[in-house]
Amino acid sequence: MKHLLKCIIGLMFVFHNNFAQDNTQKTYKNTEGLWLGAYTKYRLNEKMFYYGEYHYRRTNDFIKDMGQVYLRFGLTYLINKNVEITGGVVTPLYWAPQQDIEGQDNVVPQFRFWEQILFVQPLERLKLYHQFRFEQRWRRDFIEDSPFELTHRFRYKISGYYPLNKPKLVNKTLFLSFYEEIFIQAGKSITYDYFEDNRVFLGLGYIVNENIQLQAGYMWTFRFAGSPTSFEHRHIPRLSVYHNLDFYKKRLERRKESVRILDNEF
Repeated sequence: MKHLLKCIIGLMFVFHNNFAQDNTQKTYKNTEGLWLGAYTKYRLNEKMFYYGEYHYRRTNDFIKDMGQVYLRFGLTYLINKNVEITGGVVTPLYWAPQQDIEGQDNVVPQFRFWEQILFVQPLERLKLYHQFRFEQRWRRDFIEDSPFELTHRFRYKISGYYPLNKPKLVNKTLFLSFYEEIFIQAGKSITYDYFEDNRVFLGLGYIVNENIQLQAGYMWTFRFAGSPTSFEHRHIPRLSVYHNLDFYKKRLERRKESVRILDNEF
């Protein structure tokens, strides 16, 4: 794991250094958005969880225009307390940057399969997550009747949570959260923009109880903007709600309660 992490961090520096040099021929633009998200993780049995993400995204001057509605569904299998794998489907909807143009669809769907492996690295106070996500995307242009094309996306995300008012991440804890995520894409239609995006986030979170967690923060992203020499900086406040339920634990508690009732009857 240490060698893998060193390689990934080295790759991040290579990307940053390459884009920082020789920028005389490059153009940059800044855009603003707002992302609202809800995340669910529901335990179904000892090893299996339902996983869901539901996003509502605005763009241009933070909230001026509609950007995306993004729905991700999956099943997670817990290998051990620090490793889990997930797979499922994604059904996002994308709004065209400019609306009501002749010969253009204002909204187009995408269809994806996705797979993920997550490693948890608990330290003394800091808790790190290493997320490797793979996506197979069937997407199309906004031009009417344009065909769907298959592309692939590979994502690595390192994220961390640091408690501020308590020694550990327990109920009623205020915590600092951060992440950096690199996006690489491939496919026949990908000609120059193999590096798709780099996202950096810093925020604050609060663990309300074992079922609800809140997070708010700022995300900066850097990506290609339609040509090999055009790039975009995006500035995006993010508000997220995390909801967890343990149906397996509740079933065990009900089972124990029924046994106690039966014991009392005899």
